[in-house]
Amino acid sequence: PCSRWRIAEAIRCIPAFRRTGRDCMTSPRSPANGSSVDGSSLVRVEKALMELGLRSEIKTFDQGTRMAEDAANAIGCGVAQIVKSLIFKASQSGDPVLVLVSGANRVDLELVAEAVGEPLAKFDAGFVRERTEFGICGVAPIDRVEPVRVWIDRDLEQYQEIWTAAGSPKAVFRLTPAQLTLATAGDVIRVH
Repeated sequence: PCSRWRIAEAIRCIPAFRRTGRDCMTSPRSPANGSSVDGSSLVRVEKALMELGLRSEIKTFDQGTRMAEDAANAIGCGVAQIVKSLIFKASQSGDPVLVLVSGANRVDLELVAEAVGEPLAKFDAGFVRERTEFGICGVAPIDRVEPVRVWIDRDLEQYQEIWTAAGSPKAVFRLTPAQLTLATAGDVIRVH
């Protein structure tokens, strides 16, 4: 999984490198050179969608989509079709781990830690912002500022379409489970 993940990240970085001259695998964005907050986060995600060849429109909702139930109500889909983006900290390496979970499920940390190969610690807002440049409740599974190991809830595979955060707690975009797996180079596992 590691080599496939690195190849996908390198491929994802080529358009960004051509555009900015920066190697996104080793030079994370900082507030001085492109940090993102709500509006610019949406632009980053929109660009990432185009670079990945995903034709998906970002939809924004005034009432917000912070919780899976809120997002499902705003979109008009089932809660299980909402992808929760949860960032954990790998206890030994300190690396961020992104777990993409069906909105209907809770993560069993021990089960995911077994797949990751090391214990996981729960996230905090500072760690999430520092390592993804997205705020909690708006972490998009694409356009990460640094390589992140990704694990995907296998329960998402049963749906024709799923919805995930688009860089803001008020924005989402639609894709298929196969597109999510390809775009993130994530490993599909049982998370509960």
